[in-house]
Amino acid sequence: MTKEFFKVTDLNKVLEYLRIFSKVTAEKVDISETTGRILAEDIISDTDLPDFMRATMDGYAISASSSYGATEANPGWLTIKGAISMGEIPSFRIGPGESARIATGGMLPQGADSVMMIEHTETVGANNYSPQHIEIYKSIAPGQHVIEIGEDFRKGEMLLCCGQRIRAQETGLLAAFGKQNVLVYQKPEIAIISTGDEVVPIDHTPGFGKIRDINTYTLDGLVKQAGGIPHFYGIIPDVYDAMKQTCRQAVEASDMVLISGGSSVGVRDLTIDVLASLPNAEILVHGISISPGKPTILAKVGNCAVWGLPGHVVSAMVVFSVVVKPFIEHISGLAVSREVKIPAILTRNIASVHGRTDYVRVRLSEKNGKLYAEPILGKSGLINTMVKADGLVEIDMNTEGLYQGAEVWVIPV
Repeated sequence: MTKEFFKVTDLNKVLEYLRIFSKVTAEKVDISETTGRILAEDIISDTDLPDFMRATMDGYAISASSSYGATEANPGWLTIKGAISMGEIPSFRIGPGESARIATGGMLPQGADSVMMIEHTETVGANNYSPQHIEIYKSIAPGQHVIEIGEDFRKGEMLLCCGQRIRAQETGLLAAFGKQNVLVYQKPEIAIISTGDEVVPIDHTPGFGKIRDINTYTLDGLVKQAGGIPHFYGIIPDVYDAMKQTCRQAVEASDMVLISGGSSVGVRDLTIDVLASLPNAEILVHGISISPGKPTILAKVGNCAVWGLPGHVVSAMVVFSVVVKPFIEHISGLAVSREVKIPAILTRNIASVHGRTDYVRVRLSEKNGKLYAEPILGKSGLINTMVKADGLVEIDMNTEGLYQGAEVWVIPV
């Protein structure tokens, strides 16, 4: 039977489908496991941070008004009322003309509003071991060398938002507020299926006409980078019943399924037929107007997104980067993706086809303080082109190529 060629879908239309897939459920995890996870709740400050005035320098806690007019030629004279150790609550108050020895991070006593750096003082008095006074050689303003109460965060202030990815600094913030257990979204479980009679395990020596299973391990790394948990379902031959059974098992156990190979329109490309036969299945996309990666399938089976990815490794990686990754981030609960693009200058002309979004592999290099993007040309079955690449340059579907010297934005890969 001859298969009809697929009808391609615009890239933006494909990305709109992510809204129909539900997020994964949430779970409580220990703070030590939060870095890299997605928050499933808003975090509100339940106290001021800090909740006491802290010194940012070693020196003397004083009232700034006691320093007014002090200079090296005409130093001020302050009584040392005591010393404050780290973690100690001062038991005394500072009045006009008084000071207290304090270390960085120490709590200022009542009456003090600033810290005079030790470099701007000299002790005088009974003896060198128990000085009673200091001379100060400059004037300072209230709040100088001090972190004020609530200067970091005020009570009731939004600290972190639901849907935010937690970095190391956010983990530190959670610790500062004593959040030992945090509600985060579970990592999505993502099945990886490799298909094709020509594909053999990586520990086998491929005979003529055979290739090692590159895509499973490439997709495994990409899934981990995107925040998912990959699960291997092996290499499935081009046999309808075997593929259907494996796909059904993967859909039942996973939040998303990635099928490598079999997404085109050849007689032996079974993916579309298998997916259409699964219960509660809906084929959303069979072909995307991008290159490389045109023969891509997206199906919805229950609430599981199932992707049929091209067998060529470069095509599979490009499709993952520009289409699959946003879906993983969506079901992971991520509200806003912080995708960083790098500006660079194109080193040569690039041709493209109107009506199709093209992704060109580029290598970055720096010269005379400027960053340049050099296109890497090669077929979509050659993994060396991705190994050499630092990123992708997108050529919009309404643009017919880019000229040498054009400023482009590079998507890191």
